[in-house]
Amino acid sequence: MTRRILGIDPGLLHTGWAIIESMGSERRYIASGVILPPKNAELAARLAVIFNEMNKLCETWQPDECSIEYTFVNKNATTTLLLGHARAAAMVAVGTNNIPIFEYEPNKIKKAVTGVGHADKTQIDAMVKILLPGAHPKTADESDAIAIALAHSNMNRLMF
Repeated sequence: MTRRILGIDPGLLHTGWAIIESMGSERRYIASGVILPPKNAELAARLAVIFNEMNKLCETWQPDECSIEYTFVNKNATTTLLLGHARAAAMVAVGTNNIPIFEYEPNKIKKAVTGVGHADKTQIDAMVKILLPGAHPKTADESDAIAIALAHSNMNRLMF
């Protein structure tokens, strides 16, 4: 059974997204990109952009499942709270489309993709390109979203 997976790397300035297909141990890159809310817009307007664009992605690509990164707690509580808002906007859009959402800690995503729980952005990008030769992410946010989808696919393939 082929599953279409939406991976989301949430952020208030850059929300990375990726669509992959997974069947058994096979993976296929479909599409990816970054949602860029206007930097000078009010918080509510930026969240609306994330929600609306994520909703369009769900309608266009019809994913079967979604994987998203857990919000990690920063030293700066305000930054963590704002990231949580962006994550919530994306999750509500996906949930509105009745797509199941799976959440993963950053270290589990890194370990599932690179074999190392504390891999850096360069290592993640390199493994994304090796595991999905058709993927050519232009930003770290896009690469991270692909990695999040791959991690979900790897961690859940025995369930399907």
